[in-house]
Amino acid sequence: MAPRKVRQVIALIKRLSVEEAEAQLKFQTKRAALPILKLLKSGVASAINNFNLSSENLHIFNIFVDEGPMLKRFRARAFGKAGAIHKKTSHITFILEERAATDAKKIKKKISKIIAKKEAALEGGEPRPDKSGREMPKEAPKEIKPKRKLTGFARRVFRRKAIG
Repeated sequence: MAPRKVRQVIALIKRLSVEEAEAQLKFQTKRAALPILKLLKSGVASAINNFNLSSENLHIFNIFVDEGPMLKRFRARAFGKAGAIHKKTSHITFILEERAATDAKKIKKKISKIIAKKEAALEGGEPRPDKSGREMPKEAPKEIKPKRKLTGFARRVFRRKAIG
């Protein structure tokens, strides 16, 4: 299977836990999902048997696809010519990592501390930050000057739509 097609499926499961990745792959309609699922199950079984890891704490640390050897075949074409057919193969490499349950608890504690600090700051009468993270002024500006009208070259340049 071509590496380009396999990479589409790989992108869906990168950095997920093993259970979430299996659920994603079971419901994929892409043809590459089945071999990747078999490879994932094989890797989990190896981790359990060889390294005594528990499958609940495993997650996919990294997964990538490289090109394998290409099978070259030829199809007969008109006027005695031959058309090349390149049957591409893929090498899939993935790294499983055990995430300790204590790490998740530590992260939750840090997040709760940050939320508590922000709530205390907001209740303390400090100006409330807007969505951009900047503090909003306590009073609105008194006068707003009208925008300068653009003329000539500047008018033409800045009226164009953004490309992107």
